[in-house]
Amino acid sequence: MSGSQSDAGSVVVAIDLGTGGPKVGLVGLDGRLLWSGLRPVPTDRPASGRAVQEAELWWITTVDLVCEGLATSGVAPGAVVAFAVTGQWGSTVPVDPEGRPVGRARTWQDNSAARYSREVIGGPVLGYHPLRLATWIRRTAGAPSPLGGDPVSHLLGYLRDEPDVAARTRWFLEPVDFLTMRLTGRASATAASMSAAWLIDVRGERTAYDQDLVRLAGVDGERLPPLLPANSVVGPLLPEVARRMGLSSEVVVVTGMPDTHSGWTGSGRTEEGALHLAISTSSWISAAVSRKRTDVVHSVATIPGLLPGGYLIADNHESAGSALAWLRDLGLGATFTDLTRMAGRSPAGANGVIFTPWLAGTRSPRDDRSARAGWHNLSHRTEPADLVRAVLEGVAHQAAWLLDPVLRFSPTPSESLRIIGGGARSDLWCQIHADVLGRPVERVADPMTAQLRGAALAAGVALGRLTWADLGSLVEVDRTFLPDPRRHTHYAAVTAELPRIHSGLKGVAARLVRT
Repeated sequence: MSGSQSDAGSVVVAIDLGTGGPKVGLVGLDGRLLWSGLRPVPTDRPASGRAVQEAELWWITTVDLVCEGLATSGVAPGAVVAFAVTGQWGSTVPVDPEGRPVGRARTWQDNSAARYSREVIGGPVLGYHPLRLATWIRRTAGAPSPLGGDPVSHLLGYLRDEPDVAARTRWFLEPVDFLTMRLTGRASATAASMSAAWLIDVRGERTAYDQDLVRLAGVDGERLPPLLPANSVVGPLLPEVARRMGLSSEVVVVTGMPDTHSGWTGSGRTEEGALHLAISTSSWISAAVSRKRTDVVHSVATIPGLLPGGYLIADNHESAGSALAWLRDLGLGATFTDLTRMAGRSPAGANGVIFTPWLAGTRSPRDDRSARAGWHNLSHRTEPADLVRAVLEGVAHQAAWLLDPVLRFSPTPSESLRIIGGGARSDLWCQIHADVLGRPVERVADPMTAQLRGAALAAGVALGRLTWADLGSLVEVDRTFLPDPRRHTHYAAVTAELPRIHSGLKGVAARLVRT
């Protein structure tokens, strides 16, 4: 470790604002998680395509969790040196000059303003206008989606559908940048936190918006937050916030980062091409790469990383942990443990049942928000355990469908994948992923809090107390799951069916899906 011996007792307050609600952790710069807590926050779906949350509730629950952690963990307030925020991205919070919400936050699942996105970027080539798409890709590696569900569609939705909210808005912020503003009083963002807006020319210094892209998007550039370098210090805690938490006002706040970035650091493998797989509300596969690249066909692109001039691979399939939550809400099991235990009573292959995990559509490797989930190949012999196991396998099959496009982004991808996220707590789900992907899967210790640790360790780098090279020795792997060749052969045939099932159902979904 590069820091001094005195840094061993230094603690970072890490906040992971997931779609399901905020997690807070007290993390030592030695990588130890000293305390953590979680509070759920509901998503409201008041109309077709809407998915909104109350940002003020994020703030209230986060402050409560921080105070609870400091009061019960035994961590001395004087040991806290910084705050680090990570979490959901591609969501939008309208705030006043003080950073207080003036309307409900549109989450990354909200595609209600897709019609406005189509006016901006829509056209005949994979749903895009070719000349506009070329401009975006050349400068950013990606583009706003004509299907909505990103900051550009959100901003246009506020301006056109909620003009009263837009009129009161000083800044449109990502969730992580909302929390950093409430902590510091300073509006800020980075090229990393604003990745999903695709409004920054990532070939340059990444500290200014590209005005041509802002104009093409039709958004108000004056209400986009000022940009700072990634993984830098925003400023100290506001005095009133410090007093509320019993902390020194000299504690600093580091720029917010998407959960893809904290997953990368929390995996402990920051070298180029080292793959990590997350099973959270959604799921993704990512790695650091050194050059900008785009795969429009499979909805995979690079986004600005935390290293100067570096990138991370960005992709997403919408329903992973949320698919288990859906099963629980259907009454198939009271807890996630109950569900995975039930799945274990069904053999590999779920007795022929296939599940397509498109409960909220799909983004990668097909961008189709009208796609919907389904069980296939059911019979009179199908049992509830088969249905549950098929859901676990379906999420893994979606990852396998995504893996090949991801591998093409790195000249030297790793053979194994580091797995993180709440879903990785299940030995069965980890083994299924290893068998389906045909690769070793290395699970980090306490995978549900990997992003808390990742955000905290990145903050240590920002403060100059750690280096990126230190992270590998600070992240523990508790088990490696090796693929079974026979099961992989069977699973590979099922994975090959997923794009065929999607193509076969696409017309039906497009015609009939309204919610």
